[in-house]
Amino acid sequence: MTEEYTTLDDEPEDELCRKDAVIKFGSIVIPLFFALLVVFSCVGNTLVLVILVLYEKLKSLINLLILNLALSDLLFTFGLPFWASYFIHGWTFGEIGCKAVKFLFYVGFYSSVLFLTLMTIQRYMAVVHPLSDWKKHRCFSVAPFIIWILSGTAALSVSLRSKVLIHDDNLYCEFDSIKVKHVAVYSQNIFFLMAFCIMGFCHARMFQVITQSQSRRRRKTINLIFCIGIAFFIGWVPYNIVMLLKTLQDYALPPFLICSVSIHLDYAFYACRLLAFSHCCLNPVLYTLIGERFQKHLRTLPKKICLK
Repeated sequence: MTEEYTTLDDEPEDELCRKDAVIKFGSIVIPLFFALLVVFSCVGNTLVLVILVLYEKLKSLINLLILNLALSDLLFTFGLPFWASYFIHGWTFGEIGCKAVKFLFYVGFYSSVLFLTLMTIQRYMAVVHPLSDWKKHRCFSVAPFIIWILSGTAALSVSLRSKVLIHDDNLYCEFDSIKVKHVAVYSQNIFFLMAFCIMGFCHARMFQVITQSQSRRRRKTINLIFCIGIAFFIGWVPYNIVMLLKTLQDYALPPFLICSVSIHLDYAFYACRLLAFSHCCLNPVLYTLIGERFQKHLRTLPKKICLK
C-alpha cells in the first residue's frame, strides 16, 4: 500500500501530492499479477517436488538443495494472496496475520538466497576441487537444516516487529517504527551483497575450469545453477535498490519530496516488486528449459501417473 498524498517540496505546504493514479495502478495490476504467480508457482514447484521424489535420489546434495529451494519458493508463494488482497482492500487479516505474512516473505527470501549460495558452493567444490573429500564433511549433510533455522530466526526477528497501523482510516501492515524498517532493509541488502560476492567468485572460478573441460554434463549442470542464480539476482537487485531509495525518502531529503520524483519512485517500486516476486515461479521454467534430466522426467511423468 502507498499513502495517497504527500506534501510537495516545491509547492506550498498546504499543497498535496495526489497519488490516485499510483494507488489505482497498484490495486489493479499487482493483484492480477500475484494471482498468476500463485498459480504458476504452485503448479511448477509442486511438479519439481513430485519429480524429485519419484525419479531422483534425495541422498544427492544437489537434489536435496533443489527440493528445499522449491519448498522455499512455495512458502514465499503462500504469502502472495494476502499481499494481493492488501493492495485492494488494505490490511484486513489482523496483527497476527501481518506478522505471519511478513514471516513468509522474509523466510522465503533468506532461505532462497542461502540455498542458491550453497548450490553454487557445492558445484564449485565439485568442479574446482574434485579430488577433495568435502562430501564427507557433516556440515554439508546438515546444511539444509541449518539454513532453515537461520532463515526462520532472521524472519522471526523481523516479523515480530510488524504491526497493523491506521492512517487516514486505512489499515497498513508495516514495521512498528521507521528505525526497524531501515534496519530490515539494510540487513537485507548487506546479506544480498555478501551472497552475490560469494556466488560471483565461485562462478568465475568454475568458468575458468570448464573452459578447459570436455564434459558436456558438467557444463549443463553449471549452466542450470548459473541461470537460476542470475534470474534470482536480476529480479531482486532492482527491488533492493528501490527499497534503499525509499529509506532515503523517509529522511525527507529534498529530491524525494518533489511530487514527480515521489510518484516515479512509487511506480518503480511496484514494477521492481513484480519482478522480484516472480522469482518463485521461474526456477521450474529454468529446469524445463535447461535441465535435460528434468525434461526427460517431465515427459514420462504422465505415463507413470496413469499406470498408477
